[in-house]
Amino acid sequence: MNTLEVLYKTDYAIVQMNRGKVNAINFEMVQDLRDIFYELGKNDTVKGVILTGKPHYFSAGLDLIELYGYDKPQIQDFFVSFGALYLELVQFKKPFISAITGHSPAGGCVLAVTSDNRYMAEGDTYVIGLNEVAVNIQISQNLTEVYAYWMGDGLAHRYILSGKLLSGKEALAAGLVDELVPLENVVLRAETQMHHYMQADQEILRNTKAKLRKHLWDKLDLKAENSLREASELWWKPETRAKMKAYVESFSSKKNQ
Repeated sequence: MNTLEVLYKTDYAIVQMNRGKVNAINFEMVQDLRDIFYELGKNDTVKGVILTGKPHYFSAGLDLIELYGYDKPQIQDFFVSFGALYLELVQFKKPFISAITGHSPAGGCVLAVTSDNRYMAEGDTYVIGLNEVAVNIQISQNLTEVYAYWMGDGLAHRYILSGKLLSGKEALAAGLVDELVPLENVVLRAETQMHHYMQADQEILRNTKAKLRKHLWDKLDLKAENSLREASELWWKPETRAKMKAYVESFSSKKNQ
């Protein structure tokens, strides 16, 4: 896999996103994540999974520069696959922890909120949140449900509608993350929690997780082709394309300076 590195421990695995400096999500990374979580879900020797990123970036979200160049079939395939990844992660049966090693806006947050625990690097500069409205991407109903699952309907409503990115302290207060720890200890903290899970009867643990998430699952549209259809269609609005073009050109000019 070109975008991931996998480290197998005694009874769990650590999946590290490894694509460029900021782990921007493209179609290849989505497919790699789907493949590895499918494999780990079927592997009886792996009883839990930790997802992490690089120092300072868990994931900066969707790779808008690459996605801007996709044609209509490609962007449709991307959103269907990304919607499927989200559903697969939110229904992942085994203990699943996110070790958030820095920034985690938009698509990065989408991945993180599917997990059972989120340990985030402390620091005033790191942000997390669903800022899709602010970057002109249509959020799915499925995603609003899981945001509200962790922080409650009221906060989720206000934060999603305003496109707010939360600091670590704000995310902790809202219930979006479990704990803030020094960057160098984020993965270690996730492993400590995973070791705790490994001491439990795994069938009881999985059954309990399913019971805790049943009301969430009942609210979800389990057809991936439906969940992000609006996002795929609205991607081509002239106003949206113009803003994305300006972003891509601005970013490209900064790289060339």
